Amino acid sequence: MDDTIPLLRGNRRSIRLNGYDYTQAGAYFVTLCVRGRRCLFGQIHNEAMVLNRIGQMVQEEWIQSANIRREIELDVFVVMPNHLHGIVVIANMENRDGSDESSLRKHISRMPIPPASQSLGAFIAGFKASVTKRYNCLKGGGDGPVWQRNYHDHIIRNEEDLRVIREYVAMNPICWEKDGFHPVFGG
Repeated sequence: MDDTIPLLRGNRRSIRLNGYDYTQAGAYFVTLCVRGRRCLFGQIHNEAMVLNRIGQMVQEEWIQSANIRREIELDVFVVMPNHLHGIVVIANMENRDGSDESSLRKHISRMPIPPASQSLGAFIAGFKASVTKRYNCLKGGGDGPVWQRNYHDHIIRNEEDLRVIREYVAMNPICWEKDGFHPVFGG
């Protein structure tokens, strides 16, 4: 996304914003992609996402991953055939009062919360690991990684940014054939 600046760390490139503290309270738009753009999670039918068993599992794990982390709140999200888009809110634990709209507005200010383990990256890593473990159990012992390495993020900076991203997430199934993640029609 436009907030990313690639950095070299050993042999891996980081696409996180250089110098930004991803433990800060705030709202983040994330996209996680299936390795090889395989359509593992279901299909688009009549401009709506129809989750298969694996897609339902991904949705359950997304919700569960937030439920077990007190610092995380979820806003809109969509599981697509080969990726997931979602808004993740890291809450200021001192002022957390639920996941309603007024709470989300407070968190856009990105007030810092310690420790580093309560970061966006820690949430995504835990979610990806949980999905991969369950997926490999379903496949009878291992089908390998589900997700491509890393993820895309965008720091949500204001109300207009939030509105545009929410609309994008809601419209994603309708625009599937024009989606850059579509394995045939996408970029």
